Amino acid sequence: MSSSSRTLSKLEALECHFTWVKETTRSQLLHIRVQLEDIGTDEGNFWLGSIYNLWGFVLYELGSSKEAHQYFRKATETLQRLRKEDEGPWLMVNYGNLAWLHHHLGEEAKSQDYLSKVEALKSKFPSPSQDELHPEIYAEKAWTLMKFGKKNKLLAADYFQRSFKMQPDMVQWQSSRVIALASAAKHCDTGLSDDLMQEIRTAREQDPENLYVAAVELKERGKKGESVKNEAETLGQKILLQPVSSYSGLKPLLMLHRELGSLDEAIVLTEEALERHPDERYLKRCASLCCKWKVLMFTTDRADQRTIERAIKLHEEVIDLYPDTSFVKRVDLAYVQAKSSHGREIAYQMFQDLLARRDLDSEDKQLLYYNYARYLYFHRQDSNESIRYHMKSAEIQERSLYGKLSIKVLQKICDRGRIRMCPEIRKFLENLPEDDSE
Repeated sequence: MSSSSRTLSKLEALECHFTWVKETTRSQLLHIRVQLEDIGTDEGNFWLGSIYNLWGFVLYELGSSKEAHQYFRKATETLQRLRKEDEGPWLMVNYGNLAWLHHHLGEEAKSQDYLSKVEALKSKFPSPSQDELHPEIYAEKAWTLMKFGKKNKLLAADYFQRSFKMQPDMVQWQSSRVIALASAAKHCDTGLSDDLMQEIRTAREQDPENLYVAAVELKERGKKGESVKNEAETLGQKILLQPVSSYSGLKPLLMLHRELGSLDEAIVLTEEALERHPDERYLKRCASLCCKWKVLMFTTDRADQRTIERAIKLHEEVIDLYPDTSFVKRVDLAYVQAKSSHGREIAYQMFQDLLARRDLDSEDKQLLYYNYARYLYFHRQDSNESIRYHMKSAEIQERSLYGKLSIKVLQKICDRGRIRMCPEIRKFLENLPEDDSE
């Protein structure tokens, strides 16, 4: 075996982002970069080293090798600072990433140097269990994979469980496990299982500083009918005192308010947060979501024009602040415009522009077709065309939530049996291929 083949073989055996994440799209990478930016880089974040590691990998995949190197080096320095040690098993993934990066850049001596560093760490800090990875590696692998779709969230939960069993003092790993499981089940009709609810309660007790877990637990208890209004108010005030982050617990708390029918409280909370941090784009995103929920509650004859105008303004700002990942917000803005007394033609044109796009992946298409179908039905009273777009959404394989919702709509129409298209719809549903996403 040649020297270059041996090096490649060693690189492929590493546990790091370059071997964990094999297939990505540009759209997925842009969304993950935005997620990382919105988590924030507050020094108190336990996962800050992992954030920089994944950020570096995403930047490399997006074609920015120089920036990738800067972020991998930030990860090294952050891990050493937060763990108060110059070396430890938490550096294995980071050194693996650097070995791969230098290899891709043709800097083989530097790549070999990092390969040697990984080997030295593996010898000095072996895994407590011979047949398993080191718990630090399992934890970072899990934290990374949970950013890459539902199936990977379930795999991540398993890796977190393995790492936590080997090192039960790391309560942050248990907290991240329940966050991954709750996220994977967020569109489940039956709610979370009793076993998972117990895990979430335990994680909340063991990691009381994690307000995201606290918010998830409250949200699920609220969905099950428990009275949690006072706890929600207290938690909201605690969240306002934290650094702005997508893991502050704000979004699940807003979803709880929606569940409780207290959208006005949700809007007040986001506006208060924006008063404290007027330039934080994540807070504007949360505020736009609350206003959209409120607007969609209105029937045409009781629409509150002031709330609609606030929602339009926030959506336009958020679209500008998230230029690469604002597709969902553009669809939401079209729907909000449709509720406005002077925005109906604007909404129609916005939907036509979105439908004309040629860069949409299958998930974006399903979301767009489903929302456009609803718009046609409720705002243009065009039932037949609405059904056509629900069919376009439903027939896309590897169905997202919106494709499944379109199927439910079509099934309901068939069950009622009131329109001429029912035989056609029934035949369409019978001939639908199996869902590739399960």
